Amino acid sequence: MIRAWIVFDLGFGDSGKGTITDFLVRERGAGLVVRFNGGAQAGHNVVTPAGHHHTFSQFGAGTFVPGVLSHLGPAFVLHPGAMLVEAKKLESVGVADTFERTTIDGRALVVTPHQQAAGRLREVLRGDARHGTCGAGIGEAVSDSLAGHSDTVHAADIRNPSLLRETLASQRIRKRTEIGQHAAFAADPRAAPELAILDDGASGERVLFQWAPLFEKLRVVDSTEAQRILGAQRSIVFEGAQGMLLDETWGFHPHTTWSDCTPAGALAILDEAGFDGRVTRLGVIRAYSTRHGEGPFPTGSAEHAAAHRDPNNNAEGWQGEFRTGPLDLVLLRYAAEAAAGVDGVAVTCLDQVGKETDACVAYSVRGEPPEPAFAERDAGGMVRRLVPGPREDLSHRERLGTLLRRADPVLARFSREDLLKEVSKATGAPVLLESLGPNAGDKRWLRKL
Repeated sequence: MIRAWIVFDLGFGDSGKGTITDFLVRERGAGLVVRFNGGAQAGHNVVTPAGHHHTFSQFGAGTFVPGVLSHLGPAFVLHPGAMLVEAKKLESVGVADTFERTTIDGRALVVTPHQQAAGRLREVLRGDARHGTCGAGIGEAVSDSLAGHSDTVHAADIRNPSLLRETLASQRIRKRTEIGQHAAFAADPRAAPELAILDDGASGERVLFQWAPLFEKLRVVDSTEAQRILGAQRSIVFEGAQGMLLDETWGFHPHTTWSDCTPAGALAILDEAGFDGRVTRLGVIRAYSTRHGEGPFPTGSAEHAAAHRDPNNNAEGWQGEFRTGPLDLVLLRYAAEAAAGVDGVAVTCLDQVGKETDACVAYSVRGEPPEPAFAERDAGGMVRRLVPGPREDLSHRERLGTLLRRADPVLARFSREDLLKEVSKATGAPVLLESLGPNAGDKRWLRKL
């Protein structure tokens, strides 16, 4: 039977999608990993049984397995410079053929240093009202595409350096005009190097020089060839980026990503390829909650973060503080509902909680009780469910975010076994897989579909 697994995150990201992808590739013999959303802001950590570690960003997290291919889909956002750096890092741990095993859909967007600089400067201008950003320029690239700007770069454009030179020059001028000049730039030392990029008339030539090795190595394919690549596989893993609670539609605005984090993008690729095999939507969640950067986070606490330090996540760069707290079953239920269903769940980091651990089962909301259109309460007035609202109504999710800032978690203590039952109850799906460590040997099937 032809089989496809869609690995996506039911939290705010950082749930362990990389290690689950690596496990599925090894255990199910998948020959292809498809990155179907997000881009260079992803950080998917994989540790091999031999102890090699890599944080996958733009190559599929199955790349440690010899012969496994990576395909970057039409909704992927490529960061060329960062991809070259990542390839060198993989080479240092023994993987020297990354580009030979990687293809990208020509429709995929390419983020440029001009978009990266503009995105960072917009965050500087927000001051205390910042949205939260990884600083990779992904949102700026997607925004330009949605606005229909002719100087938006796509993967197919890297075949035409002369056109790309003109495009980069036009984009730099437009971005500089959009950003303007503001007093806030003088007050924030982070602004100067970004402004220097937008003010540099020769930056386009430098970008072309930096990207040149990628032009020679990365294979760009059209939709027909992409369909052929998928059709040649018996087992495929779709590796999602970020998380449902950051989704461009269902996340709590304005603290969201410019990416569809639901399984929809993967399903669209399969539909385009005429796939008629079995598809499993596998939602991934840690045994406790995490969030990087700005935005509401009801269960987050400094005490919990101090007890659950993560060497792969810190407050450096633009992403901000890495926060943790007990698993939030209310938000987990919301994520599964917003994703339009889950076939199974993988719970990671179970080795990082004790034999008993706390989880949030409801909220006590300070101030005015929430309206029924936004939250369902039990007989005691506790919020047990958040109402996702109409898809097109982003203001609904913004109001949910405001509600979450007034929410105090109601905690209950569970054994590990009972915690998994609560996860299943919240998502409406069985827990298929548990992870008790960073490598594939630390994973265990609880049930196979």
